[in-house]
Amino acid sequence: MAQTAQLDAWTGDFGDEYIKRCTASEEAIRNRAKAWADMMRPIEASTPKSILEVGCNIGINQRALRRLFDAELFAVEPNPTAREVVLADKVLDSEHLRAASALELPFDDSSMEMCFTSGVLIHISPDDLMQACSEMYRVSSRYILCAEYFSRDPQESTYRGQEGLLFKRDFGSYWLDNFDLAPIAHGFHWRRTTGIDDVTWWLFEKTLTAH
Repeated sequence: MAQTAQLDAWTGDFGDEYIKRCTASEEAIRNRAKAWADMMRPIEASTPKSILEVGCNIGINQRALRRLFDAELFAVEPNPTAREVVLADKVLDSEHLRAASALELPFDDSSMEMCFTSGVLIHISPDDLMQACSEMYRVSSRYILCAEYFSRDPQESTYRGQEGLLFKRDFGSYWLDNFDLAPIAHGFHWRRTTGIDDVTWWLFEKTLTAH
């Protein structure tokens, strides 16, 4: 697995401390399921049969998705402690969970109907963002979804006292400006009513020429 300063942090003690702050409680899973129902509603007539999460942490999205859809679920996660939780809780098995990062997805071209991130692109350096998005675009056969912190202009913010670990931007525009995609829907999840961080989400479909 290629290492960057960000991956060094997330696969080490800093990442392990983040895992301790995350709990796959019933409330957390229920809130995430509501969010997913909202994001997937525009394509409910053609929901994907295979879904890859890039950076699943302890698998809260995976647990929520399993309640809603019959899709075959896959994930990559660079932090070994997080992977242990996902496997121990039987959220995914070792065939569906890979030790990898967004920069090198261990899947064939167009092998997943949907690829998505949730609070992951914000932690990738701008220098590596194109590589990460290109990998997701390569692996997806149809849909790409991302839910991330939004900023109209790219900016770096201090994250829990650390520099170089949080980068905000208009990720929707980044996808559209650099890849052959058509926007399907977008929205905002407000912490006060969803129990999820304040994030903007975008759902895209590869255009016919990109399939």
